[in-house]
Amino acid sequence: MIQYFKNTDKQTIAIDKAENAVWVNVLPPLKQEEFTELSETMNIPIDFLKDSLDIDERSRYELEDDVKLIVIKTPTENNSFNLSDAFYITIPICIILTHNQIVTVNSFENEAIKKFLTTFQHRNPDRMNMMVLKIFEKITTNFQDYLKEINTRRNSLEQKLYDSNRNQELLQLMRIQKSFVYFLTALRSNELLMMKISRTNLLKLNEEERDLLEDLIVETSQALEMATTYTNILNSTLDAFASIISNNQNEVLKRLTTLTIFLSVPVL
Repeated sequence: MIQYFKNTDKQTIAIDKAENAVWVNVLPPLKQEEFTELSETMNIPIDFLKDSLDIDERSRYELEDDVKLIVIKTPTENNSFNLSDAFYITIPICIILTHNQIVTVNSFENEAIKKFLTTFQHRNPDRMNMMVLKIFEKITTNFQDYLKEINTRRNSLEQKLYDSNRNQELLQLMRIQKSFVYFLTALRSNELLMMKISRTNLLKLNEEERDLLEDLIVETSQALEMATTYTNILNSTLDAFASIISNNQNEVLKRLTTLTIFLSVPVL
């Protein structure tokens, strides 16, 4: 599905043609014929449009024929029915800049683009760089929000585990552990991307935009530190419970051994 938007009198207007749009947003379900049409209409390399289909696509940027591609990772809830999968994963968002339009391509619906849409009426269409940075900002905020949510969930599960020692809580903690792995990898990749954009000045930022990008690099670094800290705490907790389980198992084996010896002694 392809959405076309423009700003009129500080209002976001949905239109049906790419030529008059300022922002083009591509959402699932993604169709080959839509990619082909968009590529031909806007003179965008079709590979730029398809890069979001690879969920493992790393954060990076690319330039071809004056069209700029930026791939950045964002968090989202995992809708997998597999009970051993991570609660949260990260997916790529492709941001494509032409000479007068911005295109976003999403393999999954995600909160960052939804939040950007709600504030799009406040964006100045002539400041495409600022629009890109605002998408970065929504993504960074989402990481921080999800990390706080996951950590609250972790605390709750750990308390239940102390009280019950059930396998169910341990399995859920392992799913949280997998979520942290996704977040750590994506945040490192996003941080390197932003630093590279700042260093090479791919977007030809002015002073205000450069200051915002520097702030976003700092916030991404802080989110990375949060994820690292929460991961270390969770790993320590799981190691502690593994030791407790092992000690409990040894204690049970000792008792069983004692009972076996007692029962094997003949009664006189």
